[in-house]
Amino acid sequence: MRWVRGLLYVVIAAYLGASGFLYVRQRDILYRPNVTAAAVPLATLPGVTAKQIKTADGETLAAWFVPPRNNKPILLYLHGNGGNLANRTRRFALMTAQGAGLLAIDWRGYGGSTGSPSEDGLMRDAEAAYRSALETVRTPRRIVIVGESLGSGPAVMLAAYLDCAGLILDSAYSSILDVASEQYWMFPVRLLLADQYRSDLRIAEIRAPLLAMHGDQDRIVPIKFGERLFALAPQPKEFIRVPGRDHLVLALDDVWPRVLAWIDRLPSP
Repeated sequence: MRWVRGLLYVVIAAYLGASGFLYVRQRDILYRPNVTAAAVPLATLPGVTAKQIKTADGETLAAWFVPPRNNKPILLYLHGNGGNLANRTRRFALMTAQGAGLLAIDWRGYGGSTGSPSEDGLMRDAEAAYRSALETVRTPRRIVIVGESLGSGPAVMLAAYLDCAGLILDSAYSSILDVASEQYWMFPVRLLLADQYRSDLRIAEIRAPLLAMHGDQDRIVPIKFGERLFALAPQPKEFIRVPGRDHLVLALDDVWPRVLAWIDRLPSP
């Protein structure tokens, strides 16, 4: 019995150690920034300029800005947990080709932006970006908020509390708590997780039309979490299920034209 008891102690110690490691390193797991400032891609993104945006708590965000043409909306782009703005250049070129404007930020701690990422910090970043977009177009009815993966959480928050023309979510989740609880089912995630991004508690309050899209083979944010969030959203809403596709589908050749048509159907300001 002594060796059984000793083995049990080892197992408990290992479990507690692993739990402690996850708790201490959870933000390193969730946030995967490229901290290098992204060079402005003038050749592939015509009209783009670099901007700096100040947040309410004193951080400075690196941003790319393309002015809208012909009374088109501005797309306020909130990216996911990896890389920096340079990883989205092709997306941005596609999104602005028909005259839509763009304001895309690198989160604090990403791409030359100051600070360190956290849920509270990203929410402040999103609010600062929204205020900057509003200074450009003067009316929230010309702002379309676009949330990519992790960025869908701050995007839902903005649309729940501030006016906008529309909300687009690519590979969104009901909450990071849900996703982490499935991935790390053997740990008490609800007790350990600091940044839970409870979009499921905010989505019912959004004030604009919603377009959500998700690949049905998404291995990073399984589609069931996107469907769960969508089910909680009020009308009007539309969901694009993309067969055979993995994470992030907005820029696919068979998806973007549907997104563009949806944007064009939004009520004029």
